[in-house]
Amino acid sequence: MISERETPWFDTRPVSAVRPGDHGWLAYRGFEERDRVIGPFVREGLQTNEKVVYVTDAPADRLPGLGPRHRIDLDAYGRAGQLRVISLQDACLNRRGEFEPAMMLDTIGREVGGAFAQGFRAVRLTTDHSGLMNLPEPPDFGRMLGCEHRVGDAVSPSTMAMAICQIDRHACPPEKLLALRDTHEVLVEVNPEFDDGILKIVRTFEPDGLRVEGELDAARHSVFAEQLAQVSTERRRVHLDLSRLAFIDLGGLHLLARHATGLPAGEPLVLDHLAPDVESVIEMVGWHRLPGLARGGRPGRPDTEGAS
Repeated sequence: MISERETPWFDTRPVSAVRPGDHGWLAYRGFEERDRVIGPFVREGLQTNEKVVYVTDAPADRLPGLGPRHRIDLDAYGRAGQLRVISLQDACLNRRGEFEPAMMLDTIGREVGGAFAQGFRAVRLTTDHSGLMNLPEPPDFGRMLGCEHRVGDAVSPSTMAMAICQIDRHACPPEKLLALRDTHEVLVEVNPEFDDGILKIVRTFEPDGLRVEGELDAARHSVFAEQLAQVSTERRRVHLDLSRLAFIDLGGLHLLARHATGLPAGEPLVLDHLAPDVESVIEMVGWHRLPGLARGGRPGRPDTEGAS
């Protein structure tokens, strides 16, 4: 797993909070995470009279997060010009099949420039760079970085355009992944499973689990129990990232213990990045010694204990 370095100027936002002027970055850990970010990004644009431009070699009917259950007539949106699926070849590859940054910038400029005249209020752009990394002749990395800087320069001051650049983090070496990330201002993540301003629950991937933020009190036990049960279904081991949990009451600890004691042997509920105050409460009541609970990664370092 590649950990994200904390960098002050990054703004992490759920996908539904992405707005015009945002040059967003998604290094997805698997298809589920990709679908749960890019799917809403595309769907919300189509549902709100925004033009969607997707640079990919996948056909329109196989775009992430747009399966049959969403009942979206992609052909109709394509005929209306609201959905533009552009192949890598047409968007940014020259005749020799090599990545050409100028072509990508021209593609973006053309699609954004014509959107207002076409009657759209905004343009959503997304490109999966994984396809570029899989070319027979991978692109010069310096040219990729330069292109991303120029895309950011074009999108950031815009009142119409927003972009999410995506990549399978397993398709790129760690140092290049971080360098690409650093050309963006916004890190995009899945929408919360729950957020009432006091408690926020977010799905996490690699390791599978939930990030729990804020305060877990009696009024929120039921929603937390529901989310914990849901994420535990068909998963061997679930991790809870508690680094941003400021408070948990005894009822919340009892809920964790009850869930953990029902898990199969050897598949504990892993508590990652415990804040000192929360860890002290857990140790005080002794539930950290239950066989179904395991202490995971410490704050500031990768997960170690309890990792698969």
